[in-house]
Amino acid sequence: MEIAQHAAARWYDRREAVFVEFCVEDSQDVKVNFDSSKFEFSCVTGAADKKHHNTVDLFSEINPKESKHKRTDRSVLCCLRKAQPGISWPRLTKLKEKVSWLSVDFNNWRNWEDDSDDDLSSFDKFSEMINKMGGDDLPDLEGVDDEVGMSIELD
Repeated sequence: MEIAQHAAARWYDRREAVFVEFCVEDSQDVKVNFDSSKFEFSCVTGAADKKHHNTVDLFSEINPKESKHKRTDRSVLCCLRKAQPGISWPRLTKLKEKVSWLSVDFNNWRNWEDDSDDDLSSFDKFSEMINKMGGDDLPDLEGVDDEVGMSIELD
């Protein structure tokens, strides 16, 4: 029997929710179970049917009924609705120890205490956009780099 390994994940904090993105391409059989103090993620990826399983004991409580997830071809994004909105989470996990498969998503991290938070509606808009997108509706991006005129030089 194959042992499941942890899926790599990134997380960031917002006023109303915490977001966790599991970086798994071509995921199948995705299962996400939300509990008030923890959540579990599992899936199978790739042609070799590699199994992934993560259990996260959370820093603070969430509202499991209002938490949700969205699968794409490249990842699974989880939106964990905070039980106490407006309280900053200094880390995702209950324990202070570093978790090897988890990192902070610095591209989405910001000091939200000073600005308005519309990320949940953004998550909903993202979900709606993904649902509406189909393979035939995607624009042809071939040669886009040539049109923009971007080049990268390595020293």
